[in-house]
Parts: sequence; structure tokens; C-alpha cells
Amino acid sequence: MSVETIVPSATGTSTPPAKETRRVDRVVIRFAGDSGDGMQLTGDRFTSETASFGNDLSTLPNFPAEIRAPAGTLPGVSSFQLHFADHDILTPGDSPDVLVAMNPAALKANLGDLPRGAEIIVNTDEFTRRALQKVGYAASPVEDGSLDGFRVHAVPLTSLTVQALAGSGLSRKEAERSKNMFALGLLSWMYHRPTEGTERFLAAKFARRPQIAAANVAAFRAGWNFGETTEDFAVSYEVAPAAHAFRPGVYRNISGNLALAYGLVAASRQAGLPLFLGSYPITPASDILHELSRHKAFGVRTFQAEDEIAGIGAALGAAFGGSLAVTTTSGPGVALKSETIGLAVSLELPLLVVDIQRGGPSTGLPTKTEQADLLQAMYGRNGEAPVPVVAPRTAGDCFDAALEAARIALTHRTPVFLLSDGYLANGSEPWRIPDIDELPDLHVPFATGPNHTLPDGTEVFWPYKRDPHTLARPWAVPGTPGLEHRIGGIEKQDGTGSISYDPANHDFMVRTRQAKIDSITVPDIQADDPDHARTLVLGWGSTYGPVTAAVRRLRAEGVPIAQAHLRHLNPFPRNLGTLLAAYDKIVIPEMNLGQLATLVRARYLVDAHSYNQVNGMPFKAEQLATALKEAIDG
Repeated sequence: MSVETIVPSATGTSTPPAKETRRVDRVVIRFAGDSGDGMQLTGDRFTSETASFGNDLSTLPNFPAEIRAPAGTLPGVSSFQLHFADHDILTPGDSPDVLVAMNPAALKANLGDLPRGAEIIVNTDEFTRRALQKVGYAASPVEDGSLDGFRVHAVPLTSLTVQALAGSGLSRKEAERSKNMFALGLLSWMYHRPTEGTERFLAAKFARRPQIAAANVAAFRAGWNFGETTEDFAVSYEVAPAAHAFRPGVYRNISGNLALAYGLVAASRQAGLPLFLGSYPITPASDILHELSRHKAFGVRTFQAEDEIAGIGAALGAAFGGSLAVTTTSGPGVALKSETIGLAVSLELPLLVVDIQRGGPSTGLPTKTEQADLLQAMYGRNGEAPVPVVAPRTAGDCFDAALEAARIALTHRTPVFLLSDGYLANGSEPWRIPDIDELPDLHVPFATGPNHTLPDGTEVFWPYKRDPHTLARPWAVPGTPGLEHRIGGIEKQDGTGSISYDPANHDFMVRTRQAKIDSITVPDIQADDPDHARTLVLGWGSTYGPVTAAVRRLRAEGVPIAQAHLRHLNPFPRNLGTLLAAYDKIVIPEMNLGQLATLVRARYLVDAHSYNQVNGMPFKAEQLATALKEAIDG
């Protein structure tokens, strides 16, 4: 982080000197506290104001799986990390420059991530003997010298908030709940963030409770004024807008799940089809259900089913009825849906299976991220049941990935896996809103009449007579006169769709379904290789940001390294084998134990080296840069 000091102008003796302002190129801030302290809301508001200011940004929300974990305990700590800069960035940052710790648990849980010299703002009101003992502190770290390597600001956030709200009519307990807004106001002063948007947000959020709205606004302003007047904060910081990081256009801050939901709506409009979502709530996919339920005006129908199986069953029925059908879930739900996904393969109907991956196995780590469902998406069904797999690489890219998954499903009449993960789902970044004319045309024709002539001249409808290019069967909406046909999971006779137990027919149908997936047209993969490197780092999904940041660091040090990133995991790009063969070493970082590496080794017989992490958190750029440098030198 580079720093430029702006010297304050001289002032008269009757007024205090103006505070120093320093210009920095980037900052990483982490808000941390109990899950009931509003850290996610605080981080979200700071992010929104930062986005409106024009900085590039990336976020990492991190929260417990419990709805309300035990207060003051390490498992109950919730945090929100934001990295913002005056230039293009790709990750939420490796380590915070500033930590706001609302209690001892928040400090202890996050202290190990801080570099020496980082700023720590602690809410001293919560550093009571009981709270300290609960997390194993024998004495307050604010007073015992253990934080001497950091710039510590001891601020009684709770009592200052209560004082600011004296006369508001709120009880002390109610007033204390606004301490997160006091902290937000203080950080907004420190980093010259806009304030009007947050005040409008609070007024709207608590419109039915004007007393609470007024209290939160007052606490927010009090925090800002505290930063302006207290001697403890002698310096504020400016991070200029990222003027050269974005192509021209209209931008908004967006999370991965929100972008994915918007992509699904856009896909349905571009296809001219109603959108149907059959879903059962599951972390971290539930936000897609919540968002799509708000868009009935766009022909969206959402069905919250009683379980995962009912959700996908309803979605498959909607696909049969002519809708763009979607089911959303996470890894445990995919396991329950596997039989119906196999049925969709057999019926050859378009269906989007959106898997927001999380830590496993079983219920595992519901609020942590992982990439460990790739092999489940590829092979987690009985019989030969191939399914295309698409993976977005950033939060904003979830929009485009949803459109691409819909294109494949509709064009080839197949279920498609869309593999996002918790890191992308909950993280956010600036997103350029595309013009409508930039979106692909996804219209596909329904069958309207007979498509086959029998030897005796009779015209009939064959439900499994295929397009010679896409191998897609016709899509016949139920109720269309003359297009009645058999449907079900038993093997079908080629063309007619009648039940068939003929061995040769089964062999033909299995190979045809595989050939349909293999024939899907996907773009060639391109390597970013300006220095003609001998080592290629190959990624997929959400590893894009950390991998790219690591590659940039190595190149800045003069280390040649090439990078390529996969969006399509089944089928692979047709030129992938040729690309891999051009390099001496292939390194594949994954948040699993090497699932893509296994596929690449088996398919292309290359000695792909895995670099794996399964701790529920995304890779750090410095960590990857070190690993890649060792691979190059090894």
C-alpha cells in the first residue's frame, strides 16, 4: 500500500489545526463482532458507499452457520472484509490493514490475520472480565502490551452510542444495537466515504419504525463526528476512484447470487420463456430463491418446496411444460436431486441445476466455501448420465454464466450444472450493467407438428428424432394436438420414444446422449502468456481472482508464468489438450483435493500438479504466489 501525505494548511491560533489526510492506493478493512452485532450490514453499507464513490472493490463476508451463535464466543464471530482501491483488484485482500473488533472474541479470532503495524479499533466497553475469560484472555490485550506491534484505538463504542442517543426515547439495550452504525460513521470519516446513501438506506429500511431509523442515523452521524473531533484519530485517508479500472458504462455493486438471479431472469426474457424455480432453502443458495420471488412481473414463478427432491421434481415438470426451469441448491441437495437429474438426462429436457458449493461432506460447513462438488456434478448419478458443467469466475460473471448455462440447456435439451460457490455467492464487486442488445438470443422453437414420415406415407411425431447438428430432440409442449408421446425413465427406443429393452438400442442411446454433450460448442480456452513461460497455472471457478493476483505478483518480480482459466468443465474446450501440451509444467490450484487435476490427468495424460486448500476460505494471493514460485523453481 503506497501512501501520499497531504500536509494540512496553516490555521489561526483560535482553531485547532486541520487533521492530516493521507492518500493511499488501496485499503483492506475487516469489521468483526458477534453474529448479532450487524457486521454484515455494516460491511454491506460501507461497500455500497465505496462502490458509489467509484473504487474497485472485492468483499469477503464470513459468518457462523448458526442463526445466533453464543454471544461473545469464538464460534460466534461474524466478519466482513472489504478490499477497495484506486486500480483494478481481484481479491478481498490477504490481510486487513484495519480491524474493527466489537468484542474480545472478534479480536482474538482475527488477530492472527493482521500484519504488524495494522490499525485496530476495539470497542473497550465489551472488554469486561467475563468477556475476556470467555475467550481465554487472562488480561485485556489492550492493556497488557500484547498489541504493541499494532496501532490500537481504544474506543468505547457502546457507551458513546448510548450517549449520542440520549433523549431518543430508546432503552439502553435498544440504543446499544446502533453501535455498528457508530462504527460505520467513524470508518466513513476515516476513509472519506459518502454518507448520504447510508442515511437514505436507514430511513427506508426502518420506515415503519421512524424512532429506530432516527436513532441509527444519529449514531452514524455521531461516529463520523467523533472521528472529526477526537485527538485519537489524527489522520484520515483518501482512496481515489478507480478511474482506469472500468470500461465505460453504468455500474452497480453486485453479489454473486444477485448476479446469478438477474442472469436467470435475463435468460428467460431472451428465450421468450417463463422462468420457473423449484427450490428448497439451503445455505448459501437461498438468496437466489429470495431474489427471484420478487420478480413476478417478469414472468418468474418460484416454488419453495417441502424438500430438495420435490423442488427439482417440480422444476423438471415445468421444463416438460415449456418453461426455462431452474433448481437451486448446494452440495447436500445435489445428492438428493441426483435421481431426478438422471431422469432429466433420460427425458432430454432443459433444466438448470445451480449448485452454490459449500464445505462438506454431509452438512459440513454451511457458511464456508469449497470447490468439492465438481466430480459429483460430473459423475454423481447412476448409469451413463453426462451433464454439461459451467462455472463462473467472479461475482459479476455469475450473470454471464447463467446465460451460458441456459443457452446450452435450451439448445441441446439437457440438464446443465452451474457451479458457483459460497465465496462468489456472498462476495461482491462492481458490475457493468449490460445493454439489452449485448445479450444473446436464446429463442428455441417448440415442436408444432409431425416430424417423421412412415413407410406407408403416414406423418407422425417422433419425440426422439434429433437435430443432426445439436442432437437435441424436439421440445413438444403438452397439449399440442398430435404431439402426444410417451414420457418416463425407462429406456426409450431411438426416434419413437417407445419403451425398449433391446441391447443394441440401449448402447446406441447411451452413446448418443454422450455424443450430444461432446458436440456442444464452447469457446476455445486462451492462455495469458506474455513472456512465453514454461509453466501454466490452470484454474476454474472462483480461484480466478486469487490466481490472477498471484500471477501479477510473480510477473512484477520478473518471473514468467502463464495463466488459463476454465469456464466449461464438461465438455472441455476442444483446444485444451493442445494448450496443455505446450507447457512443461501444469499447476492446478483448487479448493478441493484435486478434482480438476484428476480429470485433466485422465483425459490428457499430462502431469498436472495439484495445489489444494480445503479450509473453508478462499486462497490468498501471496500464498498462491509462493506456491507457484516453488513449482517453477522445483
